[in-house]
Amino acid sequence: MPNDNAYDLLIIGGGINGAGIACDAAGRGLSVALCEQGDLAGQTSSASSKMIHGGLRYLEHGEFRLVREALQEREVLMRNAPHLVAPLRLILPHTPDQRPAWMIHVGLLLYDHLGNRETLSSSKCFRLANHPARKVFKPAFKSAFAYSDCRVDDSRLVIANALTARKNGAEILTRHRLERAQSRNGQWLVSLRRAESGDRVEISARALVNTAGTAVEAVLNATTTPRKRNRIRLVKGSHIVVPRFFEGAEGFLLQNPDGRVIFVIPFEQHYSIIGTTDVPIKTPEDGWAINPAETRYLCEAVNRYFQSQLIPDDVVWSFSGVRSLFDDGESDPSAVTRDYVLELDAPANAPPVLSVFGGKITTYRRLAEAAMDRLGAYFPGLGRAWTADRPLAGGDLTAPNLEALLNKLKFDYPKLPSHLLQALARRHGGWTTRVLDRAHTTEDLGPDFGGCLTGREVDYLIKEEWAKTPEDILWRRTKSGLHIDAAGRQRLEKYMATRTAVTA
Repeated sequence: MPNDNAYDLLIIGGGINGAGIACDAAGRGLSVALCEQGDLAGQTSSASSKMIHGGLRYLEHGEFRLVREALQEREVLMRNAPHLVAPLRLILPHTPDQRPAWMIHVGLLLYDHLGNRETLSSSKCFRLANHPARKVFKPAFKSAFAYSDCRVDDSRLVIANALTARKNGAEILTRHRLERAQSRNGQWLVSLRRAESGDRVEISARALVNTAGTAVEAVLNATTTPRKRNRIRLVKGSHIVVPRFFEGAEGFLLQNPDGRVIFVIPFEQHYSIIGTTDVPIKTPEDGWAINPAETRYLCEAVNRYFQSQLIPDDVVWSFSGVRSLFDDGESDPSAVTRDYVLELDAPANAPPVLSVFGGKITTYRRLAEAAMDRLGAYFPGLGRAWTADRPLAGGDLTAPNLEALLNKLKFDYPKLPSHLLQALARRHGGWTTRVLDRAHTTEDLGPDFGGCLTGREVDYLIKEEWAKTPEDILWRRTKSGLHIDAAGRQRLEKYMATRTAVTA
């Protein structure tokens, strides 16, 4: 941290929007600090459907600008983070009692052409009898549509933005809780509290960016004249993870009788993510765990389509997140806009605070550009937008594509298991060699905790990626928590207790 603790910009909140704005602002030459009271991507940004997509169903609600922007960003993220964002073909089975086929066909044509699609395959209609998926669907389903989107490791996308921000000079302060922010002499004086030590950190900033998610209104009222405002709608989205029942590479989009759609997405080789629900809630505390009714709802949605029938006991993991959406007056939670809204509070002679409402993981980069546009007047000489054509941390693969990178790693590290190299490449991309360093044998990697997680990577995640707890590593830096048994978790806890004590 700079000796005077003075910054141009302080960002409050370490989800995808906060990390994205930190990345953009630091690359434009601003001195930037980001504070997060917990772990990066510790809440909603690690609880998405793991997709980069335009939002096919948003077309029904007339959100053409949002869909176009999201589809354009899909192409950008495939270029800039190819280790984290991968093409995904989705199958949408159809029967005559659902949305009319002509409506779906028109929607998919729009979807194909709204976003200047460059690399992904176009949509099509086909007979299920000619596709391997016929073996898993019930006989009533004779035809289907197919279209393209992408899947993403959401929490690692947040980490990649934070790493890129730090590379450009930003200070990333995890486990620092905002206690007070006061406007004085044209700048913000801010007090943060370190979670681990309880120490107070005093810093100053010329502007604040409020990306606090579910706490966005609370932070805004704490930093401006309180107006008891509440422009957010809290909507809980839950997912379940089950063993895969279809071995193809495709995912599925299922139409539900209530008008919602449910995704079934391949996940971690042997599993599928099923979600999401849309449940209105009153407080964030109501939204961080799935309830039995949601689990039954998702199982029933799948059971309408597939021969293999799910029961709640099949669920191996579940996760829930709270979307803090901008309240646009819609009564149906599924119809509330997923677009972002930026609100700038800048009274005369007072420093500005920019608050971010809503948003999607897919459009976080464009949101960051829009945020910098709003703040540009306060920073004369601000650099130009730059993130559209620059790779994120790990996105420079030093090879034409991820497969070529993996082949290079196999050649350079012939004594390391290929499945381990593949897992590392998908997590770290072109930075995999930083993780491995001079490790060329399994003995060099330290303890093996299972799930393609070793002591060498744990050390790296603690030192370079702000990991503090086993949960940070098992579920956000990696998804090894799905693959490690209880004994492996215990070994990891003991190992981290010694490593974090050394680095504290």
